[in-house]
Amino acid sequence: MPEKTSPLTSIIFDMDNTLFDLVSAKMQACRAVTDLLGSGTAEELFSYFLRRQGGFEDPENIRDFLQDQACCDPDIYPRSVSLFREVQLEHIEPYPGVEQTLGQLRLQGYRIGLVTDAHQPNAMARLEKAGLARFFDPVVTFEMTGAHKPSTLPFLCALLRMGSVARETLLVGDSPRRDIAPGTVLGMQTVYARYGDRFSRPTRDGGADHAIDRFADLLSIVGLDSPAADLRRFIGQFD
Repeated sequence: MPEKTSPLTSIIFDMDNTLFDLVSAKMQACRAVTDLLGSGTAEELFSYFLRRQGGFEDPENIRDFLQDQACCDPDIYPRSVSLFREVQLEHIEPYPGVEQTLGQLRLQGYRIGLVTDAHQPNAMARLEKAGLARFFDPVVTFEMTGAHKPSTLPFLCALLRMGSVARETLLVGDSPRRDIAPGTVLGMQTVYARYGDRFSRPTRDGGADHAIDRFADLLSIVGLDSPAADLRRFIGQFD
């Protein structure tokens, strides 16, 4: 069992692809849009969300795709965006063991926060759909700092709101560049959620102090065994 280099009091999580598979949900949404259009493929539309000039959350990617597909119906853009958001949210489900692991961490008294580049309405909708919103305080979204990761500002905001210090905080995320690197700069202990990294050809540890292939593996890193027997009763307090 890995030993902690400093007593931990707090844990900060990334959201998308760390708590649930947003990539797969987004691909399902892309497929629904291209089926509506009868033009292009889900893979082609998804590629628009990976461009530098857009963003992984920006609906303007759909507008650009429609224009490139020569879809001129003025009503098709709002219909496509609405369908995309509906289908993406419908397919948000937590990875196995997420709820139980978060409940165990709360049971042990850890402060638990979340940092995401998503805007507040989208972030809360996803967390509510996954049944996880009750575990996180604070939820730091883009609006709170105006800075995207890998800026350290969102993580500093989370630390401040949690009343935590970096050396006693564990950061868990799926991106070596956007999560692990800024966490390391701030002096946090870091955990690479290798299972969620769909873009950077996962390395052995992502430059982090630890790497996990299942969410529940986090428990051994903080020195806990399997979920406690009374965990179900504890989680029920948040329902």
